Amino acid sequence: MKPENELPSSPTDMSVPVRPSSSRPSPWLFVALAALLLAGWQWIETRQQLDAARQEISQRLAAADLAEKEDQGARKQMLAQLEAIQARLGAADARLTEFGTQNASLQAFYQDMARSREEATLLEVEQALTLAGQQLQLAANVPVAMLALQTADSRLARLDRPQYLPLRKAVTKDLARLAALPVVDLPGINLQLEQQLQWVDKLPLASHGRPPETAGNAKPAQVSGWWQQTGDQVWQQLKGLVRIQRFDRDEPILLAPGQSFFLRENLKLRLLSARLALLSRDQLSFRNELKAVQDALTRHFVGDDKSVQASSHALRQMAGVELNTELPTLNESLAALRALRPAKEKR
Repeated sequence: MKPENELPSSPTDMSVPVRPSSSRPSPWLFVALAALLLAGWQWIETRQQLDAARQEISQRLAAADLAEKEDQGARKQMLAQLEAIQARLGAADARLTEFGTQNASLQAFYQDMARSREEATLLEVEQALTLAGQQLQLAANVPVAMLALQTADSRLARLDRPQYLPLRKAVTKDLARLAALPVVDLPGINLQLEQQLQWVDKLPLASHGRPPETAGNAKPAQVSGWWQQTGDQVWQQLKGLVRIQRFDRDEPILLAPGQSFFLRENLKLRLLSARLALLSRDQLSFRNELKAVQDALTRHFVGDDKSVQASSHALRQMAGVELNTELPTLNESLAALRALRPAKEKR
């Protein structure tokens, strides 16, 4: 038998390896433990990082959710504000439309008013021209006709439109024609004749003296004794029996008391006929009636009486007035007014 520590003599003897002793630990164990510890530490660290990331994500999600809710609230608020603004815009548009409608209505109303005012002014002008023509043709009253034409001219001046210039020129020409006429104060002469009518009953007759005083112009009675009143009554009765009168004219025409009434009424009729002749511009009849009244004053009334003299003087002046003045017509003004009517109707 070979001893245990004897080396093999040949290579065949080295087929079985020699194992180390089991009491010494292997280094791979430390490596495995280190790897395991490293893996555990990495797992723990990764887990912590995952938890932190999860918490951060949760917080971010919560913040995002809160921000989204806030955004939704802000969005709702913005939508509400937008709807309110749209409602206000709609109301403003409605008011603007209503204002435009009212403005159009006001403009139409103003145009209607202006057209109505213009039509009313033209109507006033037409009435003034018609009045002036009537005063010239019927009464020959030139002052009133001129006043009517001046009124028509002032109305046309108020319109201040170029289309009314031809009418205004025609009215101005007619005014110039009337102003160039000799002045015949027909209304004044008419008033004088009316005054003569009132004087007829007060003029003293040559054969009867002055008319007795009426109650209106009688002197007021004075307070006196009974003997003075009795004496006045007796004197009045004596005056009625005897009348003393002085005649300065030769052979006065004597009239009975009843004829004086008819004489005065005849004079009134003569004066009324003179008024009619004056209004109709009948020169011959007017002078004849006034001459008849003058002759009656000379023959039957007291010549030196102031009222008779004043009446005769007024009658002579009136008889000398020339009534047959050729008056112009207003055809040019009326034609210019009629020419405006078709143009107004076309508008």
